[in-house]
Amino acid sequence: AQLTSASVPFVFSAMDQVIVVGGGLAGYSAAHTVLEQGGRVLLLDKMPFSGGNSVKATSGMNGAGTSTQRAQEVMDSPELFEADSMRGGATRPDLVRVLTHESGDGIEWLKNSFGLDLSLLSRLGGHSAPRTHRGAEKFPGMTITYALMEKLEDIEEESDKAVIMHKTKVNSLIKGGDGSVIGVEYETADGKQGKAYGPVVLATGGFGADFTEGSLLQQHRPDLAHLPSTNGEHTTGDGIKMAVSVGGDTVDLEWVQVHPTGLVHPEEPDAKIKFLAAEALRGVGGILLDKNGKRFANELGRRDYVTGRMWKSEGPFRLVLNGKSSKEITWHCKHYMGRGLMKHYKSGEELAKDMGVDPKVVAATFAEYNDIAAKMENAPPEGAGEYDAYPTGKSHDKWGKKFFHNLPLDMNDQFHVSIVTPVIHYSMGGVAITDAAEVKQGDSLIPGLYAAGEVAGGIHGENRLGGSSLLDCVVYGRVAGRSAARHLLQANIAAVQKNGLMAKL
Repeated sequence: AQLTSASVPFVFSAMDQVIVVGGGLAGYSAAHTVLEQGGRVLLLDKMPFSGGNSVKATSGMNGAGTSTQRAQEVMDSPELFEADSMRGGATRPDLVRVLTHESGDGIEWLKNSFGLDLSLLSRLGGHSAPRTHRGAEKFPGMTITYALMEKLEDIEEESDKAVIMHKTKVNSLIKGGDGSVIGVEYETADGKQGKAYGPVVLATGGFGADFTEGSLLQQHRPDLAHLPSTNGEHTTGDGIKMAVSVGGDTVDLEWVQVHPTGLVHPEEPDAKIKFLAAEALRGVGGILLDKNGKRFANELGRRDYVTGRMWKSEGPFRLVLNGKSSKEITWHCKHYMGRGLMKHYKSGEELAKDMGVDPKVVAATFAEYNDIAAKMENAPPEGAGEYDAYPTGKSHDKWGKKFFHNLPLDMNDQFHVSIVTPVIHYSMGGVAITDAAEVKQGDSLIPGLYAAGEVAGGIHGENRLGGSSLLDCVVYGRVAGRSAARHLLQANIAAVQKNGLMAKL
């Protein structure tokens, strides 16, 4: 039977707010949704400023059946997105259905409620249609998250509906006598202890930057601890640990995504924290070359597949964008070049010489790629050729690539190129939730406790598709916000009835 909050008894004193722990996109999506439901919100973030890892997201946000897709005559549906997600590694149809079927509404919510530009589309690995949305300027994670942050700050200034507290670390959850979560205990930067009461939404992110002894990463994936990470230093699994401390279940903690394209700075090749080369760079036509100037994988394959191919091949590995691809994603290229993470080459020959490879080898790689792309151009939707393609169908490419963009690759063209390496990127595992973002405890629930974003596990299974992280934050942030606001109302009704106030009225 489906678990719901209504099926679990609880007793509460009257409360007037929802507490959101974490200041990334999931937290702010939950906070705004609570306000839309008529509630008040207290948002607590241990960092000096909000944003979390959400502001680092560089490829965009997935959505199926959006106005942007319709304007560009892209044929897509929630059902197709759902199938892609299950094929991409997910194992929980109930959670995937919410993620994908509320994706279009999430995109429209961002556009209509926050005035965001999400007019550009790209097709990332594992997607059957272009559905990863971004705007023309800056990184999408940055623009989306900042828009929600700024609006909540305005609400805080203009009313008593929202309070944001930075440099405030939540140390524990407060439980009521009936086992429900009724608040948090926190500590401010100056050492002051405090308590706040209300149902709690955990939106604290994953654990991909905790390399300390005994960390969740060391416990569940010690084999990955030597790798660099794209996560900020705050990504230490706090919310997961808090949920476990009050009896919450976890799921899939062993599934940690290693992204294939962390950017290597030539002057700091061994840096533990690295910037990410957006998957959108491959979505617009970027190819991957090994040390010998040859392709070694389907650039639009699953992230775990591309990473696996890198581990079986010889590096250093280069991500190569021709002139057309660079122009389509020009803001990213300029940003990476400004940080010394990407280099511009005037020709393919110049690139080959810098690689220490005979230009004829690179030219042959380009020619073979162009020939395959030409064969695929007029292929039917299911593809054509002798090789199995990803996500479905057939291809003439031995690596199984089905979709090609911004051709041809020409040695006389100019190129933007980065050296890339596998990096710890995302924790698929986390707190076990229902499709209403309620935290599970065995066959029951922990009333008053919800989770959204990377802290929640089970949504993506063993591998997350590119573009579904921001989506997860928005969709399940909104779901958690609705569930917490509903619980707040139910709790207060119960408190009123318990105290006999209805009879007095």
